[in-house]
Amino acid sequence: MRKVIRTICQGCHCECGVLVYVENGKIEKIEGDPDFPMNRGLVCIKGRFYHEYVYHPDRLRYPLKRVGGRGEGKWKKITWDQALTEITEKLTEIKEKYGPEAIAAIHGTGPRPTLYSTHLLVYALGSPNASSVDWHICAAPLGLASACTIGRNIMMEVGPDYENANCIMVWGANPIVSHPPRGKEIIDAKRKRNAKLIVIDPRQTTLASMADLWLQVRPGTDCALALGMINTIIEEELYDKEFVERWCYGFDKLKEHVKKFPPEKVADITWVPPNLIREAARMYATTKPATLHARAGTEQNINSIQTGRALAILIALTGNIDVKGGNLLPERMEGYISTTALMGRGKEGRAFRPRPEVEKKRIGSDVYPLVSGPEALHTTFAHGPLLIDAILTGKPYPVKALFCAGANPILLMQNSKKVWDALMNLELLVVVEFFMTPTAELADYVLPATMWPERDECCDLMYTDYIAARQKAVDPPPECWDDMKIVIELIKRIPWADRRFVPWNSVEEFNDWRVKGLGISFEELKRRGYIRVPHKYKKYEQEGFDTPTGKVELYSTILEKFGYDPLPTYVEPPEGPVSTPELLKEYPLILITGARQINYFNSEGRQIPSLRKLVPEPEIEINPETAAKLGIEDWVWVWVETPQVKGERVKLKAKLTKGIHPLVVHARHGWWFPEKPAPEHGCFESNINVVMRDSPPREKIIGSVPTRGTLCKVYRAGD
Repeated sequence: MRKVIRTICQGCHCECGVLVYVENGKIEKIEGDPDFPMNRGLVCIKGRFYHEYVYHPDRLRYPLKRVGGRGEGKWKKITWDQALTEITEKLTEIKEKYGPEAIAAIHGTGPRPTLYSTHLLVYALGSPNASSVDWHICAAPLGLASACTIGRNIMMEVGPDYENANCIMVWGANPIVSHPPRGKEIIDAKRKRNAKLIVIDPRQTTLASMADLWLQVRPGTDCALALGMINTIIEEELYDKEFVERWCYGFDKLKEHVKKFPPEKVADITWVPPNLIREAARMYATTKPATLHARAGTEQNINSIQTGRALAILIALTGNIDVKGGNLLPERMEGYISTTALMGRGKEGRAFRPRPEVEKKRIGSDVYPLVSGPEALHTTFAHGPLLIDAILTGKPYPVKALFCAGANPILLMQNSKKVWDALMNLELLVVVEFFMTPTAELADYVLPATMWPERDECCDLMYTDYIAARQKAVDPPPECWDDMKIVIELIKRIPWADRRFVPWNSVEEFNDWRVKGLGISFEELKRRGYIRVPHKYKKYEQEGFDTPTGKVELYSTILEKFGYDPLPTYVEPPEGPVSTPELLKEYPLILITGARQINYFNSEGRQIPSLRKLVPEPEIEINPETAAKLGIEDWVWVWVETPQVKGERVKLKAKLTKGIHPLVVHARHGWWFPEKPAPEHGCFESNINVVMRDSPPREKIIGSVPTRGTLCKVYRAGD
């Protein structure tokens, strides 16, 4: 019997609506849902071929317990009852010996339930140490910067109104591959309505090749470029005077501050000609309405927060906040418990955060109080690199247990061999996974998770004015559990756990609880597919902005309170032609990494045939002019070294392209080889994070590290 299930894809973080065709209980094919507002029928290759994940022969299908030495690859199949009982016993032992803060959890990217389940788990255990492999360099910097300026995050996937914009500025992002449905909206705006398109990117992406203006910025200098554009907009009086006068705080101080960043000076810093800086500023400021989309390219450097602040200020100066075709403030769906609230974010999330005295113990609380302390403003987390340090050194206190779900830190955290050593140092490592990754190979217990076609849950992370239901299309393998079920069942067994954080007895009860305030059940949400609320423009006219002054804070009182620069200030990258010219003789190229590919999501997908055949090997993009000087031909193997991690190198295949500056190279990230022997699976061969540092100097507000804009050398490998 054939049936079609409407649900939400989770092949990446986009949360697109899909139709899953099921024949006799098995997925036959997956197509985009033409009636879903996010993607309107579009679905990328990751979603279309997700059945290859579901039915992959190497998928984890039952709990495993390590029976040999850590990393020896000796496993025993056990029951869920045994796994949860023994994990409970070990957690109790660690809590009694070291204190509850010795227990930590870490998750990855994307809207899998691990985003909130890991937080709720450790909070229920009395620990504040919920962490992420990448929040210090992905999403959180722009989120915090926007929160300090506007009160809400409005310039990543959530916020830009491409469909109604007459000018679109894409900064350090490539949504065609990182968020395909939103990328399609940009292409349609350009092709069908001739909207102006400005792209700021060191690489000539597809969008950059379509742009009216492409600003090929030197990696790590985006903050200076934004300040140069602000300088032009203010000096030429192109700003929205009415909006600035009524709704912005600190304009006079900003005006004086940006006098230090005339386009001529900025051009020397950024490699972008001064006339192009002025032209981009004028186009963005005068073509109304305009919208701005920024992403990880602006976050993965030591200017991350101040760059995000400068971009938010550009939106405000031009009056493009919460207007049709601008950057929209998300609607609040009263009565619904959002994913961000469950992670402790914003006013609604206060109920899901530990007591202040517990939060003070969070790893990084004293160093990065705006994300790790009791007064954390936006996303609350233990700083990932500092957590790794604590596991290794026992400072500021021992961290001995790690619950790792939806994450692969050995691949996705910088200084990968250091991360490996840290995981080897744990007394308890529990990994919840789909496949046996290098991280899972080091675990004491590996627990098999359900995949998105096998789960019921609420979806909201990437939507501005609606929520949706992910609903089960097929039954999971009998012993694969929902991430949230694992946490619920584990907490039930721990008598000392604080049930206020995990009071539910089942996933079904949890799902109903989240929508109860809307006056419906989760089954009703499933029947509807999604619930949308009418979008109201210029909500700030009734509500003000969620900042201390109630206005857009061009001059941030929040940053001032914590002793940071209240106005966006540019800092030169710690390694580069300006800061360390002496290194150029040995390391003459600027390295960037981390840009997405359409077929992979970070380290996922390397074992999926339909995805792997598109990009079978790790690549590094090099300009042909540079390659010729180095004696490198197209598709030969090359070594990459950096001054960040001495004595290490990784091997990638040269991909020659004119779409990158001759002094810049771009290495793909997240590479491992599932087909290679355990436990490493080749995770140190071509993983660029092996040669990227996690140590200071870091960005001082959130702790970002410069994965985009350090130095490297590239040379041909032997045949």
